[in-house]
Amino acid sequence: MVWLKIIKLLMLQTIRTSHPRVYKHFSALEDGEKYVQQIIDIDAYWERVQGQSVEQVVVDGGSPAMMQDVDGEFDIICAGGTLGLLHASVMASVHGFRVLVFDRYAVGKATRDWNISREELDSLEKVGLFTSDQVDACIVSRYKTGWAEFSVSEDRRKRLYLDNVLDCALEADLLLGLALDKVTASPGCMVAHRMTFTRVHRYRDCVIVEVLDSEKVTRRYRARVFIDAMGITSPVAMQLNDGRPQTHVCPTVGTIASGLEGVDHEVGEILVSTEPADMSSGRGRQLIWEGFPAGRDRYITYLFFYDEIDSPNDKSLLGLFESYFEKLPGYKMPGRDFMVERPVFGIIPAYWHDGFSLSRRIADDRILMLGDAATLNSPLTFCGFGSFIRNISRLTGGLASVLREGRLDRSSLEQVSAYEPNVAAMANLMKYMCYDSTTDDPNFVNELMNEVMVVLDSLPPRYREAMFKDRMQLGELMAVGLNVAVRYPDVLRVTFEKLGFGGTIGMMKNLLGWAVSPVR
Repeated sequence: MVWLKIIKLLMLQTIRTSHPRVYKHFSALEDGEKYVQQIIDIDAYWERVQGQSVEQVVVDGGSPAMMQDVDGEFDIICAGGTLGLLHASVMASVHGFRVLVFDRYAVGKATRDWNISREELDSLEKVGLFTSDQVDACIVSRYKTGWAEFSVSEDRRKRLYLDNVLDCALEADLLLGLALDKVTASPGCMVAHRMTFTRVHRYRDCVIVEVLDSEKVTRRYRARVFIDAMGITSPVAMQLNDGRPQTHVCPTVGTIASGLEGVDHEVGEILVSTEPADMSSGRGRQLIWEGFPAGRDRYITYLFFYDEIDSPNDKSLLGLFESYFEKLPGYKMPGRDFMVERPVFGIIPAYWHDGFSLSRRIADDRILMLGDAATLNSPLTFCGFGSFIRNISRLTGGLASVLREGRLDRSSLEQVSAYEPNVAAMANLMKYMCYDSTTDDPNFVNELMNEVMVVLDSLPPRYREAMFKDRMQLGELMAVGLNVAVRYPDVLRVTFEKLGFGGTIGMMKNLLGWAVSPVR
């Protein structure tokens, strides 16, 4: 329709002056306006998280008639069409539950692709979801090794090589397409595209989930349990955590593109900095790159930074995309044939647990959060997909058990979560990556991380692999920390300056909680 084309053009025109580089590259894409709208939708998160009031989307009960006046009845209703779809496909095809999966956009379409090791993907086979051949068909590139490197003087710079870490590039939509087929082929299951969550009504023996369909018509569905996999923008997580569902974030943007010069399609670049902290706004951001082969002549590049949720820095994805296109030549030079295939983006959440154990709400009666909505993934490796895959057996098997036993109270559902003390303790290391001009020299993050690379290079390979796969044990972390302190004595002073007294005590509580935890 003509009016739809006009609206799409207007969407791009709104950023033509404010973000000229984004406009240039997105206007060349067939679906450029769609991506701009998605980015603007995600960026609305910053207004909500800074707001004074929290929308009440979890409500108790409702009229008795509402329990009968529903458009469908299921065992599980899952909001979220990426990680939520993977979870739902196991619950439907392996465990036999009736599942409804919906998403405000298209179910089974991701805003970024995924990198992971082949060994970790074995979890999808072990849980009974896919065969080895099906998983391999979704791997578009495998490379020999990877490395991490930070910008310090060349004579001191350590390039740390990492084997068997993030060495498989997955085409997310291919994997999600297989999961979608599993759900639609399972009896009593349903997939709903472009359906927006509005609220969930809790009753003693069920939940009623209220949504708006693509025609803006209100529909209601009944289930035994509601799974919130709506990501960082989840209004449920916002309400249950009193408007503070995250403590730290990692805004991430990038592209899948061809025509970049000087790229090595046999190697993954896992963490790379090319300059000191960017001081263009707020209190500064240490920008970090990633680069991965993506099959054929395509290459994925990401730009991101770690930050506290309350910092004055510009954390908008639209603003970061403008920086991405401005700074890309300093990382990978676009050639004459450079062409963006599609953008990739998201806000990766992190939560610092101030205590000996889980201190964030990830469940309520008949409600369970998964993925970024739960914010339990590693804040250092920051990939919710990797955390989900590593824990998929527990996340699906645990939910199947409590469903069959009828234990759907908050306490029982919290036991299904992917909370791991070792991963939670890594949030303390993530704090060192959050640049702050009031305490840090411009190259502080690079200098410190270069020392960490030197130390990891001096230790057996299992240390570096454990750190990047969320498998680090307490003794291993202490060994790395002590070696860094010997090489970089200022780390003790810096710890107190960056974390403060309360944060330092909190770090000690995290480590003590890890030491006494049965999950080690």
